Amino acid sequence: MDFAAARVKMVDNQIRTTDVTSHETLRAFLSVPREAFVPDERKALAYIDSDIPLGHNRFLISPSPLAKMIQLAQIGPQDVVLDVGCGTGYSSAVVSKLAGSVVALEEDAELAAKATETFDSLGIVNAAVVAGSLAAGWAGEAPYDVILFQGSVEELPRTHLDQLKDRGRLVVVERSGASGMAKLYTKEDGIVSDRFAFNCHIPALPGFAKPREFVF
Repeated sequence: MDFAAARVKMVDNQIRTTDVTSHETLRAFLSVPREAFVPDERKALAYIDSDIPLGHNRFLISPSPLAKMIQLAQIGPQDVVLDVGCGTGYSSAVVSKLAGSVVALEEDAELAAKATETFDSLGIVNAAVVAGSLAAGWAGEAPYDVILFQGSVEELPRTHLDQLKDRGRLVVVERSGASGMAKLYTKEDGIVSDRFAFNCHIPALPGFAKPREFVF
């Protein structure tokens, strides 16, 4: 399979056509071999317009919503980014082409090991995998200029907003039932505000479910 040609088609047919106009974002997706981050038995499917199972009930989300989320975050070369639920590291690798440094947070040991191995094989030196609870964020490198979530959440913990730098941006898909919406959170002088960005449905990240209310 010609993965390089498939990558160009992915960008032209899946990403450009969904209002992703940032040249920097498009170049980042063109420069990262998506096939390196999927299980061997699914490499031929690396560039399909769909979420790809990684095992452990986790997914590599499809290119279009990922690109739209990254564009929404407006990542710059001086930014320190926390990538929550990096899985095998594809999203962090793309973001590493835009940011100063990336903290790739993953709680599944096998996925984290795969991400580290792939970063090393591709010579990615400004992204580092850290192992820890996704719901707890990663205080060690906080505060962050940008926080991204690689899956949808029912409830966004205050913890992540506390780890956001003043004038920072947090992009997350919040879901309710079968529907979801991408939202941009910003912090200004310690005050957090949010706005709707676009409708979006991506697989859920573990650990972000709302507590179930008692019903008589």
